[in-house]
Amino acid sequence: MSLILTPAERHALDRATRMLGLDYGRFALSVLTGALGLASAVALSGIAAWLIARASLTDVVVALGVAPVLVRLFGVSRSLLRYCERLVSHDTALRGMNALRTRVYEVMASSRTDTVAALRRGDVLARVGADVDRVGDLVVRAYLPAAVAATVGLLTSLIVGLIYWPAGLILAACLLLAGLGGPLMTVRAARAAELARQEESTDLAAISLTVLEDGAELGVLGRMGPVMDALESTEARMAAARDRAARPAAAAAAVDALAMGLSVIGSILVGLPAVHSGALSAEWLAVITLLPLSAFEATAALGPASVQLVTSAGAAVRVIELVEAAEASRATVPAPTPLPPLDEAQGGPVLRARGLAVGWPGGPVVAQGIDLELRPGRSLAIAGPSGIGKTTLLYTLAGLLAPRAGTVELDGVPVWSAPRAQVHERLSVTTEDAHVFATSVLENLRVAWGRLDAPTAEEHLAAAGLEDWYRALPQGLDTMLGEGGQGVSGGERRRLLLARALCSPARLMMLDEPAEHLDPATADRLVGGLLAVGHEDSALVGAESARGVLVVTHRLSALAGADEVIVLGRPDAQAPSAPATVTDRGTHDELRGRNTAYAWSLAQEDLAEDPTILATPRTQEVCS
Repeated sequence: MSLILTPAERHALDRATRMLGLDYGRFALSVLTGALGLASAVALSGIAAWLIARASLTDVVVALGVAPVLVRLFGVSRSLLRYCERLVSHDTALRGMNALRTRVYEVMASSRTDTVAALRRGDVLARVGADVDRVGDLVVRAYLPAAVAATVGLLTSLIVGLIYWPAGLILAACLLLAGLGGPLMTVRAARAAELARQEESTDLAAISLTVLEDGAELGVLGRMGPVMDALESTEARMAAARDRAARPAAAAAAVDALAMGLSVIGSILVGLPAVHSGALSAEWLAVITLLPLSAFEATAALGPASVQLVTSAGAAVRVIELVEAAEASRATVPAPTPLPPLDEAQGGPVLRARGLAVGWPGGPVVAQGIDLELRPGRSLAIAGPSGIGKTTLLYTLAGLLAPRAGTVELDGVPVWSAPRAQVHERLSVTTEDAHVFATSVLENLRVAWGRLDAPTAEEHLAAAGLEDWYRALPQGLDTMLGEGGQGVSGGERRRLLLARALCSPARLMMLDEPAEHLDPATADRLVGGLLAVGHEDSALVGAESARGVLVVTHRLSALAGADEVIVLGRPDAQAPSAPATVTDRGTHDELRGRNTAYAWSLAQEDLAEDPTILATPRTQEVCS
């Protein structure tokens, strides 16, 4: 392998193979069934050759012995054993792919948010999708053919050697030529083609995602044509890369055919004198001459196997790069500090921020000087213009980003360093672009809690205002939803995400722009219902104890139910790059009474024409 792969590729492939978690017992069984299947083909050729030669020399059928029966036996067993080999080997490979993909997802999920966010969506899709598949293909298309070829090649050479040792040596030499020479010839060209394919496949995934997810917008803007041209160009380059990768495989096939021909000719050249001298019978000459025709079936797969080895090595490098980057980012996080046992006598979990400054790693501080406290029974709202840092603040409060200054503690433990599983038990986060998966309604809700049962799911759907909706679905909770929530209206999607948040057993809830893209009336009802979750008499809570709710929104009309509204803005409107701070805070009624900009924004939302309230620069510091 060292002659074919670079040290970096060997390292990545070794680690990726370990992460596959292969069942070596199953792999050995697949090698055994594959070798027996190919050995049956070799035995079929040898016995058929002996049978034909023997039958031509005698008229006595009894003299043929059990050879006709063995021909039928090996003819049937060849197909049966190959079928068994396919079942076992593909089961082993698919189990490994599932284990590797799960491990990659686990590492990514536990890594710093900026590690994954810095990657293109198409790149992430290619690495956890096609690249993981190519690593798994290594089992079926490289390791297995190599093991079978080595086993059958050695066995066949020994058998031919026992019949007539010079022919055995010739067969062994020709098998080595086909098994080593052909694959080595393919590697260099295959590597160049693989590098080109990797780059193009990433571009293809990125462009395809753009077309699938933003096709309507591209059509309206008249930009679909250039995007489709780029897609076709990328596909053409990928086809050219596949053609370049196929040429080495053709060269390997030529070497394999040449070696097989040399073996047949060599066996004839050394066998004829032996027959004339009486050292070898004519029947066995036919066997050692025709048997290699099946023996080289094993080496024919080694050329494509070497190409697959290079392909899988490149894929492994990309997968392990992602894993190691995620692991390196985890190394910058302090050692996990377990959360203390939850004391319900004190009212449940408490999230506190003191002097908090937030920002993405490597970027500027976008907001600072933030103090807040969230506990069950309390509802908070954070308002501010787009780009002020509200979402970054939410991610930091959830422990997805490290604080740039100050502290964020969950039950007295820095949430950034607390074990993620423990944080999720007490704190749930629903982002603005939370994903609706292409699965059933029930499974979409189980994203929040894997043990959710159907009656509880129905209860939370009803609480979120979706009782009539899910009852009208053709299969109820088992109805399949489209990718990204296709076929679900904007209001239904938002309420479905609200129901998912309610399904979480966490007592603290944080939601980012839950009413985005909804009509004002629907948005106000949704946000008002969310803020009511923080109160014991909330219809959304039902028999449960109250939760703590933090909502990030730029709709102000529905914030009357919030215990406190925190307004983010920049202290100096002439310094747009300065970090945002808390410009005001209080109840909805207090802010409406004393904050002109807040009152103006409310008036705009209500479409009220109040000439006594003028638009001033200050109004740009709050969301509108």
